[in-house]
Amino acid sequence: MSAGPGNPSIRAYRGRINPGFFAHLFKAAFKQHHRELLPLLRPLIAADAVVLDVGAHAGQYAKLFARLAPRGRVYAVEPQSYARRILRAALAVNRLGNVTILPVALGARRGMARLTIPVKASGSYGFGLAHLGRATRAGPAETEEVDVETLDHLAKRLGLERLDFIKADIEGFEQAMIEGATQTLKRLKPALLIEFNQEHLTRAGGSVAALWKLLKGLGYRPFDPGAGSAMAPIPSPRQGDILWLFGAR
Repeated sequence: MSAGPGNPSIRAYRGRINPGFFAHLFKAAFKQHHRELLPLLRPLIAADAVVLDVGAHAGQYAKLFARLAPRGRVYAVEPQSYARRILRAALAVNRLGNVTILPVALGARRGMARLTIPVKASGSYGFGLAHLGRATRAGPAETEEVDVETLDHLAKRLGLERLDFIKADIEGFEQAMIEGATQTLKRLKPALLIEFNQEHLTRAGGSVAALWKLLKGLGYRPFDPGAGSAMAPIPSPRQGDILWLFGAR
């Protein structure tokens, strides 16, 4: 969906200070979400770990990863300009110098794509719901053209010889990301924390079942992250955040 006379509610991203900017910045800089996952993450992310935070948004996961791996490196993959402004400031306030921001999206192939950023009735961005692919809901939004890389190409460009953990919450493009990451996953075997959402995956041309099958075919096995360090196996495809470990039984 694109901007134009026939669809006045969709317009190009203007790079302005949004009405919600300072509230978003305060939360990003001074709040810490996802602490409940620490029992799960500590055994998987060593102090010198290399982590990819795909869909870094305002940095809640990136901050958590950076503190778990103070001698390591966190790559925060975030294509959205507005989110990166907040992320950059939050990292500076928290003095987290072991995070590198990468202004790209990850997909099945390299190129360009249109990112849709919903706009709330207040004028504030619903920037956590920004997504690639077609817009499926009516209402005001802004769009931004973004670079897309494959994870395989990114790993070569960064010279990665180690990758311990990948978190991916990218509003339905998780399957495309994995399709462009098969060489890296086979070579480096990182643990994966991936969101499975049927509505979002469908919007991007995928499905829970297809992504599940793809990961199992790569040698990964699914576990319930809500079980903490117990890592309970998941017997069949389902929605939600799923932990995947290579070769686990």
